[in-house]
Amino acid sequence: MAKDTKITNCVVSCDTHSKIVLEQLAAKLSDAEYAPESFPGLVYRVEKPKASVLVFSTGKLICSGTKSLEEAKTAVKTALKSFKKIGMKISDRLNTEVVNIVASSDLGSSIELNNIIFNLDNCEYEPEQFPGVVHRIATPKTVFLIFSSGKIVITGAKSVKHLEDGIKVLEKELRDIKVL
Repeated sequence: MAKDTKITNCVVSCDTHSKIVLEQLAAKLSDAEYAPESFPGLVYRVEKPKASVLVFSTGKLICSGTKSLEEAKTAVKTALKSFKKIGMKISDRLNTEVVNIVASSDLGSSIELNNIIFNLDNCEYEPEQFPGVVHRIATPKTVFLIFSSGKIVITGAKSVKHLEDGIKVLEKELRDIKVL
């Protein structure tokens, strides 16, 4: 696998199976931001682990900003504990799933981006607008931003294995066209 792969963001959705009164949270929690005229959810900031939790009245939550699924689950539990502390009735039954993992990595050598766009399908490259190639692979469904330095950003993975498998597919594709 590419060297120095680091998860930079793990986005998780969670269903609490409970209705949540956002106005009550906004009034009683100092770490909550709620502006329903511009966004239908409440933003709750968790300090440890550092994360943002979007809270919707349906009981659905979206947690982002953590570096792992474990950190995301901890952040959600911390938020729910705060909600319960102010009197919210929230079910202990949680359905949690990874929505997106974003990571960065290094392929270990510089890359000629024009060779990629002429030799690989599912690529976009508009250097006047963005300095990297956007490359999509179908299995596992993943999107790569590939830069001439050899650095890459990976998005769309649903697990660490999905992330690792996607990088392996990309590396094979790049070796097959003699770019790597």
